[in-house]
Amino acid sequence: MTVAAVALSETMKETLTQRWPDTSHLILVRNDGPLPHNSTLYAFESSGGTWTLILGPVPAMTGRNGFAGTGGKREGDGRTPVGTYPLGLVFGYPSAVDSVMPYRPMTHHDVWVDDPASPDYNRLKKRGETAARSFEDMVLPDDRYKYGIVIEYNTDPVIPGHGSAIFLHIWKNNTTPTAGCVAISEENILKLIRWLDPAKKPLIVIE
Repeated sequence: MTVAAVALSETMKETLTQRWPDTSHLILVRNDGPLPHNSTLYAFESSGGTWTLILGPVPAMTGRNGFAGTGGKREGDGRTPVGTYPLGLVFGYPSAVDSVMPYRPMTHHDVWVDDPASPDYNRLKKRGETAARSFEDMVLPDDRYKYGIVIEYNTDPVIPGHGSAIFLHIWKNNTTPTAGCVAISEENILKLIRWLDPAKKPLIVIE
């Protein structure tokens, strides 16, 4: 990455090692701003037992109604789910990206199902593959989904009605909240996409 690594305090290193010992790439999102949707994002990397701050603190937009506690997230509630989740598929509008993460370019045929009554709930589908009554278009009229990363919330197992389509993606701007996703600037999400490595078992912690 082009961002200079910053050394961490011994206390912070110990906290990272004790709480998340199975990952070497960790993104931390904290809801610490003046409004419910104002959050801060950090990215940490562990190498040889040493944790380093790679990116952050950078501003992030989160759910318009704040964070949902463990087990409290519901479809359409406008809240970002608290917890620790794997980071999965990288997606976007370009045909390819500079990343070792699995990547899928999105088209106008791609949708993410948010109908709790559908067997395809919280799944990426083609329009013709699902009978769901509602879904999220994966190509929007703006650039919010130009680059994104799937946060593996409520994906294994899928619990109907407990929330869907939780992504880390580009923000609309630095004041507009999300419906439950985590959103940052295009510059910063590109840094994360280029840095993340599935071999490092990347996690996102939302707290």
